[in-house]
Amino acid sequence: MDYKIGLLGRVVLLAVTLFLTAYLIQGGGGVFPVSLLIILAIAQLVFLIRYSESSFKKVREFLNNIKQNDYATVYPVKFDGTETDDLHIEFNTILAKLKEDQAEKEANYHYFRSVFQHLSIGLITFQDDGSIQILNTAAKRMLNIKNLENIAEINNVNKELYHAIGSLRTGGSELIKIAHPDGIMQLSVYVIELVLRKTKIKLVSLQNIQSELEEKEMEAWQNLVKVLTHEIMNSIAPISSLAATIRSDIEDKIDHSHGATMEEVEDYLMGVSTIEKRSEGLINFVSDFRSLAHIPNPKFSAITIVDLFERMEILFQHQREKLGIECEKEIVPADLVFFADITMIEQVLINILQNAFHAVEHSEVKKISMRAFIDDNSKIIIEIKDSGKGIEEEALSKIFIPFFTTKQKGSGIGLSLSKQIMRRHKGNIQVSSKVGEGTVFKLIFNG
Repeated sequence: MDYKIGLLGRVVLLAVTLFLTAYLIQGGGGVFPVSLLIILAIAQLVFLIRYSESSFKKVREFLNNIKQNDYATVYPVKFDGTETDDLHIEFNTILAKLKEDQAEKEANYHYFRSVFQHLSIGLITFQDDGSIQILNTAAKRMLNIKNLENIAEINNVNKELYHAIGSLRTGGSELIKIAHPDGIMQLSVYVIELVLRKTKIKLVSLQNIQSELEEKEMEAWQNLVKVLTHEIMNSIAPISSLAATIRSDIEDKIDHSHGATMEEVEDYLMGVSTIEKRSEGLINFVSDFRSLAHIPNPKFSAITIVDLFERMEILFQHQREKLGIECEKEIVPADLVFFADITMIEQVLINILQNAFHAVEHSEVKKISMRAFIDDNSKIIIEIKDSGKGIEEEALSKIFIPFFTTKQKGSGIGLSLSKQIMRRHKGNIQVSSKVGEGTVFKLIFNG
């Protein structure tokens, strides 16, 4: 029976009963029939309320099932065309859809958890209180542990790693060396901070880059040996050849008891002078190499970028005016301050600005700009841009190699030295260039 018809019938029946009761009371009917009708009216009212609430009970039961993630309940369907039957059909359809969605979410969860566990990169997620949520197999292997309940337990594995995980913020990275039964590992630690359902979560990735570092180190050594061999041979070959020529000529004079003329003596002196100059050049080369290998630890202090830029401007003022170079400065915010070794950072800026001045010397547009700002990852960036001819792509990949230079009178250690200084500051130096458009150097400080 249709719900509306059933409800209407019960209301009408109750109304009739109440009417008869009132009629009997008005007409002086007996106590018994009046009492009977009153009891009947009360019973009808109770059944009416129960009947009207029956659908609400089913809705509450349905909502309670959803709240408890119980999608297994099946509501009976008689296919008699009533509204109750239609309601049960809708309930079953919704529960079936929710059950399907839950199964799909669980499948996705297990899939991504499986992928998470089988990644070669170690991954750890933990909450603000340090409780570990996920710890994959690679992380366990790298840390040589079986399980981890709280991130603080990493302090027992490696204090430096624990400190890095705690101090790094989104986008921050650090290189940590840890001892492992399989040998020393160089771990690249990268951190991302997330907020899921108002809960702060930290995702830490650990990547063992020992083999990559060794490969790059070998490549760097090979490049360095090539440069050293080239430079040393360029100096030694003429020295050896000239010395052999002078020795042979003098021996010949001695063997034949011939004295040397003034012209020959002058030639000998010129040869010895050439040997001396080439030897001095070789000594300077070795001295430059030693300066690369002995960079002191930075002495950190607060540096106001406004003052830093002003010192650079004063230092290069004469050169800028002589060459007619336009110089721009931009600092956002204007009172930007960072911590570094002032002497070292000035040396880095001098190296880069000196290259920029050389780059724009013969350009039609002679312009150099210095910018300082904070990027989206809260890192302090100092940017030096010039309008020079740019750097060829082949040379661009080699400019940080010691003693590599594209200038005729360059030593090739300025940018290499700058790179090492920035690494001592836990920062980085990047370069981008387009031929005919200019070059941009970026000094990146982690803040």
